[in-house]
Amino acid sequence: MTGIRTVEGGVKESHQSRQSCRDVVYSRGPARLERRGPLLLIHPPVAKASEPPAGIARLAGALGRHGIGCVVLDANLEGLWASIRTPFAASDRWTQRAVRGVERNIATLSSWDGYRNIDRYKRAVADLNRVAGAAAAASGVHLTLADYQDPLRSAVRSADLLAAAEAPEADPFFGWFSRRLEEVLSVHGPSMVGFSLNYLSQALTAFAMAGFLRRLDGRLPIVFGGGLVTSWMRRPAFRNPFGGLIDTLVAGPGEGFLLESFGVEEPGAAGPPDFSVFSRYRYLSPGPILPYSASSGCYWGRCSFCPERAERNPYRPVPHTDVLTDLGVLSRAERPVLIHLLDNAVSPALLKRLAAGGGPGMPWYGFARASELLADEDFCRALKRSGCVMLKLGLESGDQDVLDAMGKGARVETAGRVLDGLRRAGIATYVYLLFGTPGEDRTAAERTLEFVVRHREAIGFLNLAVFNLPIYSPDARALATDPFYEGDLSLYTGFAHPLGWDRPLVRRFLDREFRRHPAVAPILRRDPPLFTSNHAPLFSLAAAAERQSQRRRR
Repeated sequence: MTGIRTVEGGVKESHQSRQSCRDVVYSRGPARLERRGPLLLIHPPVAKASEPPAGIARLAGALGRHGIGCVVLDANLEGLWASIRTPFAASDRWTQRAVRGVERNIATLSSWDGYRNIDRYKRAVADLNRVAGAAAAASGVHLTLADYQDPLRSAVRSADLLAAAEAPEADPFFGWFSRRLEEVLSVHGPSMVGFSLNYLSQALTAFAMAGFLRRLDGRLPIVFGGGLVTSWMRRPAFRNPFGGLIDTLVAGPGEGFLLESFGVEEPGAAGPPDFSVFSRYRYLSPGPILPYSASSGCYWGRCSFCPERAERNPYRPVPHTDVLTDLGVLSRAERPVLIHLLDNAVSPALLKRLAAGGGPGMPWYGFARASELLADEDFCRALKRSGCVMLKLGLESGDQDVLDAMGKGARVETAGRVLDGLRRAGIATYVYLLFGTPGEDRTAAERTLEFVVRHREAIGFLNLAVFNLPIYSPDARALATDPFYEGDLSLYTGFAHPLGWDRPLVRRFLDREFRRHPAVAPILRRDPPLFTSNHAPLFSLAAAAERQSQRRRR
């Protein structure tokens, strides 16, 4: 795209959507740009480094269509690589072996060889994770390839985030980002810096980087946006606690704000994201994976305790013709090994368009509701022909009363037929279950276990989660609540379970009974550690390729 560059000197190797560029809420007006220079967009550590960040690709596409210069820094990928590749004294044999094997293990996760054998994959992930943790140990931070936990500071306390900005030297990534940010500012002279902040695991380092930027150039406008910032800003009576550090907070899509800041008053029609800005980076996957949103919000939108409802996020689909056009353009330009549809649930209408032959011509996966549409085996086979390799299904429970209490609009019997139909069509399933909801008790949880046992042959992967209550959910008013996280930016709250099925009991049931069941344990062992559903479809693709190779050899 015109005027777009990736930051030179880098390693050469989570639910945004395209909406009207004017659909933006921000803390104050567009920043006044005091210099001419490109926009610097930063994806901070720590997030799963299996695919490029979708939100920045979308912003890069919008800016490029208007000829606005943009510099992209995937600080997550660069920072992780710098951490695990920087020599340090390992104190035990495992860590010493893992340090010696860093390049080999990166190569394993970056090629199909890593996805043909789950044990080889797990060893590579465990060793890289070991090095990441050991490299950060001196800072006191518990670091993994997918998470960042500081025992002294919380990402849901604004005071702690500001403290991270005041003392960026305490961050485990400081040695890398201090040099890198100085280099980028010197070479490119950006007129504005934007951070895309989507996960709590990114927050403390993002604020440390922002604090360091303030030291380097106190007049450089700093903007924060992304899914986490949007959630903070949609809390009732939110007041910006970061005014002395961050010039602007943006809720929702950021294209409108950024374009207006660069003098574009009429943004015109939207277009596809631009992933070419990440072409220098090599992610932990055997080829490019492209994340793409065909909608924002959720077309169902009726589930109780849903964060989308709590934040009042409307459902906005991208026109299906545009979706199919975008996917075709991206597939030809980037030649991905996989397309990741980020929608909360791919709509039935879009599924029908894909099944009818309008697919991208590439393997794809995404979330879908277990509806009657997917209980039709012929339809599932058509989806398979469109390239569908895996569907993520938020079944939540195998008990009908629990599903009804949650407003899921789903039937347990239908979910079973969906699983069986997808299995026969050759589409893998990644099933999400949620325990400890206000309508569940132990008996209902046992029914969920029975459901999984009955359909074990049709369940490829399982995600077991304990329910968190969104703090401002309208459904929370009927429950007695207590603080879940102590922080002014908390998004969830604890509650007194109306049936006495509280979190300790739920966790004990999951740990001692559910996970240990002989029908469940093998499913859980298949789950890719840390990367989970982001890497799961790659195993299905590798297995399919191996079966095809065997048939050719016969």
